[in-house]
Amino acid sequence: MNHYILKRMLQLIPILFAITFLSYGMMRIAGSDVVTQKMENTGTVVSEDVMDAAREQLGLDKPFLTQYFVWLGKLLRGDMGNSYVSGKPVFITFISKLPATLLLTIVSIVLTLIISIPLGVLAAVKQNTIIDYLIRFCSFIGNSLPNFFVSLILMYFLAIKMRWFPVIAKDVSLQSVAMPAITLAIAMSAKYLRQVRATVLDELNKDYVAGAKARGVKFSVTLWKSIMKASLVTIITLLMLSVGSLLGGTAIVESIFMWDGVGKMAVDAISMRDYPIIQAYVMWMAIIYVVVNLITDVSYRFLDPRIRLGREEA
Repeated sequence: MNHYILKRMLQLIPILFAITFLSYGMMRIAGSDVVTQKMENTGTVVSEDVMDAAREQLGLDKPFLTQYFVWLGKLLRGDMGNSYVSGKPVFITFISKLPATLLLTIVSIVLTLIISIPLGVLAAVKQNTIIDYLIRFCSFIGNSLPNFFVSLILMYFLAIKMRWFPVIAKDVSLQSVAMPAITLAIAMSAKYLRQVRATVLDELNKDYVAGAKARGVKFSVTLWKSIMKASLVTIITLLMLSVGSLLGGTAIVESIFMWDGVGKMAVDAISMRDYPIIQAYVMWMAIIYVVVNLITDVSYRFLDPRIRLGREEA
């Protein structure tokens, strides 16, 4: 197991370098820079000499490869640079956004689990009944609605009409995070409960379930101690993918509710061509997904002994 983990971690190093190089190059292909963007946003007209001096000060006048390796060298020394827009250190700016993103991730995942697992199991147990049809219909509706539309509906009913929550986030609190988390949980639950239903149905049709019933074992015992345990591989896979996506920030939802997380930070940085912030966000996303995938693979070993990992078990 240790050999497999070490091998996977070594494989991630060139992947991370490739991601940084490609993202750095794609931003430069965009055809604009932070200096031009700032002048357009302020509406001021300055001479080309002033703009060239500003580019020189930021290091944007150097060739692409020189810029990339200068940035990479600083990153390896723990220096993520300063924001082109605010002038603040990128690391401090990024860390300041993490509490909001972590809170949104935790609340969204908890709500998703509370909704999707019970409803998915219930739909499987009540297969082809009115309950199953109703749950699948609701999941189809929830999966069809885009997040921005759900956000507007929640704003209208929960914030404007009932005044339960603020229209936009005021601070990093449970009251402010409620509507963004519900918006994300609706979409994820609608998708995941169908997967849970399909997985549980597959287990219900296996021989050990019929054998347990023949021996007089209560169905509830078989369901929660055997069927759900066997279904955890699928559930954990879906959960980990959601964690990776949420930790990376959900740009649309965060922007609508003005939730000050890393997703909104990335959107603002992209619109202003703030390259250091964008690169920090890309690195964060890359690290999250490779680590989440590694944790998921390792967890399979403990959830299902039939799964073998790497050469050690082959």
